[in-house]
Amino acid sequence: MTQPPSIAGDWRAAAKLITRIESGDASVAAELKALYINGRRPAVVGITGPPGAGKSTLVDHLISHYRARGERVAVLAIDPSSPFTGGAILGDRVRMSRHNTDSGVFIRSMAARGRLGGLSGATGDAITVLAATGAEHLLVETVGVGQSEVEILRHAHTVLIVQTPAGGDSVQAVKAGLLEVGDVFAVNKADIAGADRTVNALLESVEFRYGRHGAEVWRPPVLKTQASEGAGISELIAAIDAHRRHFEAYPDQLATKLRSQARALLIERLAEALRARYARADGSQQRFEFWLEELVARRTDPFTAVANLLDAGPVRGEVAHGR
Repeated sequence: MTQPPSIAGDWRAAAKLITRIESGDASVAAELKALYINGRRPAVVGITGPPGAGKSTLVDHLISHYRARGERVAVLAIDPSSPFTGGAILGDRVRMSRHNTDSGVFIRSMAARGRLGGLSGATGDAITVLAATGAEHLLVETVGVGQSEVEILRHAHTVLIVQTPAGGDSVQAVKAGLLEVGDVFAVNKADIAGADRTVNALLESVEFRYGRHGAEVWRPPVLKTQASEGAGISELIAAIDAHRRHFEAYPDQLATKLRSQARALLIERLAEALRARYARADGSQQRFEFWLEELVARRTDPFTAVANLLDAGPVRGEVAHGR
């Protein structure tokens, strides 16, 4: 087994590894394998919600509170992609710029590059890298998502959903989908009219979904915050800490979540490997095109075509990368 690279406490080394991941450097695979097997995994907090809800400002305050406790923080801020370069538009890093000189804080912007789900395709590997730095807290902020885009669930132990009192549509979106994903809800910009109505609607939804369960089932708290003024941040930190303690009290629930995340990771890697295999010009691409044409001409069906592609076995020259 390859020894993991020594990046404990080394933000610069972590940044270089993440850059190699984002650039598609295949040689980084060996280091990632070692980090995954030997590395630790801090509690990952995912922050998601619609654009403009104030996620970045909340994250900025979370960083400050954790640093006041003497704890190191790593942040992955998934930004929209530039239509010209494909790189991240660094809005989040600019908003958190007051932490730039703090050696206990690492903030990395990553471009979503058009990927659905609010995350970059390299997010999982970047989390693996940052976990190896020894940071006590790892925060992942998404671009800003709707009710069907909940990829953050595959990476985070605690999902914080930030909403605003923007009207009925916002509440309905949560009731329709995000309620099943969120572990903590923050109604931000609570000074805006309608905040209490939004909080009450969310509380009713939580009660309807979880009210019949006992203490063994986590009941998501609904909090009011005003990130621009730093209001409600202490309560938010307490709720995130309480969710972590809940997993400590009920480790089987954490094990179930980690198994679900590992399953999703394995399926994603398998899909990536199949896509890569049939994009190579070594005979596999021709095989794919053959079955594509058979499908288009309706000489076969999708089930038979997929079965033949899966049963074909490794193609000549293919190198396994542990996927």
